[in-house]
Amino acid sequence: MGKRVGVVLSGCGVFDGTEIQEAVLTLLAIDRSGAQIVCTAPDVQQLHVVNHISTEEMNETRNVLIESARIARGNIVDLKNLTATQIDALIIPGGFGAAKNLSDFAVKGPQAEVHPEVQRILEQMLAAGKPIGALCIAPATLTRALGKYAPEVTIGTDPGTAAAIETMGGHHVSCNVDQIHVDLRHKIVTTPAYMLGPGIKDVAEGIEKLVQQVLTLID
Repeated sequence: MGKRVGVVLSGCGVFDGTEIQEAVLTLLAIDRSGAQIVCTAPDVQQLHVVNHISTEEMNETRNVLIESARIARGNIVDLKNLTATQIDALIIPGGFGAAKNLSDFAVKGPQAEVHPEVQRILEQMLAAGKPIGALCIAPATLTRALGKYAPEVTIGTDPGTAAAIETMGGHHVSCNVDQIHVDLRHKIVTTPAYMLGPGIKDVAEGIEKLVQQVLTLID
């Protein structure tokens, strides 16, 4: 049986869910490696819905699991039904949903709370010695969940987010968009992606490196 990589989605769209290009690049790199993809998301309401043309909030509600299923082409697992024993690695793409729906970091910063199922799966993966990847702003949510272990992460070069990561117990390392940072002690791999951009070809470099490194860290 091949390697199984969980991909935690947080909705569909950069401003209120998963950054779609980051997610697709992640899925493509996993699939090209020959590993099996297990898309997952929590069954919760989004913090809000954003019009992606005007970037203004809309008067409607959407469900994170249902919206994430758009990216997964319907092949998705409710996060509450996924455990670390079922996968060999876990990757969290970015987009504001990673900091709005997987946690409330976008609202509360270092005082954020992580969704209980996200907290659980991250702790399970760490305890099992299984690798975790996080893109873009997702390392902030990861650090809030695992701050007591002092993870090393990158979100690029943004001073405010880097300071928040340090406040939450993490250690931030500045990186360019085509680079990754590897915390070998915890098997955590991070890359800035669209925290830096500027375009899909640029973020693809770091994401492809991240996926390969995560797969290399699987025992």
